Amino acid sequence: MASWSDFATAEPELASAIRALLQQYGPGMGYLATVRADGGPRVHPVSPVITDEGLYCFIVNSAKRTDLERDGRYALHTYPPEESDDEAYLTGHAHPVTDPAVITHLADALNASPAVDWRLFELTIDTAMLRRHGPAGALPLAMSLRFPPITLKWQSPSTLPSPPSPTTASLAPTTPTRPSTRTTAHNRAKPALATPAALAPVPAPGSASAPAPARSSAPDTNRPARKTPDRVTRTIPEPAAPASADRPIAQLTAHI
Repeated sequence: MASWSDFATAEPELASAIRALLQQYGPGMGYLATVRADGGPRVHPVSPVITDEGLYCFIVNSAKRTDLERDGRYALHTYPPEESDDEAYLTGHAHPVTDPAVITHLADALNASPAVDWRLFELTIDTAMLRRHGPAGALPLAMSLRFPPITLKWQSPSTLPSPPSPTTASLAPTTPTRPSTRTTAHNRAKPALATPAALAPVPAPGSASAPAPARSSAPDTNRPARKTPDRVTRTIPEPAAPASADRPIAQLTAHI
């Protein structure tokens, strides 16, 4: 939420146009909408006070003051001008003023009677809107507009959603993951672990314990190629049952 001075500093032209509509008849005049206890809207005419410091309103003991003391949300709409249909409204929160210096200064400047039960509220601003309808005014919807209306809006930075922090993503730990197929292929590509014999110290050349020179991996063309037996798995049949003594001698002779 922002004060009137904050809003006027951020958007001076928009604030000046809204102030002119609120004070078009001399003193400030507008419609104040509040929230009833059952959540419904309530609208009352009020006389807002605009200074360089803030937007204020003297509110007597009434239903709208009870609304603001319970739920500070409000909407303030301007009166319609006589020569155009231009309009403006403000929304925000109303807060009771507790500074005696501010209360005394405004009460003296506006001749607020001490015999009346009034209370001073400051209206902070969340959103502001100005709508210019042009010389033709607010025409019925069935007619074409020669001069389309112009709408200007402003919203308090405190009510805007905060952007995500740029450091949040950078501080989060990232653990790269690899597909399972790639991990399997990587494991298959690893070389075999060295055997204890390969890790033994290598003796100096010419010593008695020096190993024989390693054979070249190139094939020897003078030797016949050795056939590597197939490593295809074969099914070995069950061995034949031994000859029984009960079998006829003729069958045993046939086997011999």
